[in-house]
Amino acid sequence: MAWVMLVIAGLFEVGWSIGLKYTEGFTRVVPTVLTLVALAASMVLLSLSVRTLPIGTAYAVWVGIGALGAAVLGIVLFHEPVTPARVFFLALLLVAIIGLKITSGVGK
Repeated sequence: MAWVMLVIAGLFEVGWSIGLKYTEGFTRVVPTVLTLVALAASMVLLSLSVRTLPIGTAYAVWVGIGALGAAVLGIVLFHEPVTPARVFFLALLLVAIIGLKITSGVGK
């Protein structure tokens, strides 16, 4: 269950990081509220997952999911550049996240 919470926390991190763009410097109320809710949910779920998971592994996976998701959504939503090198390094990030899960020694 800790891994499920961690993945959901990572998805909420993607939500709040992308949400920052829509808040326009926290000047728009609805995007700001949604961003803050996603931030709080992400932190709560991360804190619950580290009751079981090692903090180093959990934090690295959480940040990795957030970075990967934000980069992919930046490409899709904001037309950020797509280069072979960028795709390669995003793929490496995905491999690192999966590798940390596999080698963590902690069950589901």
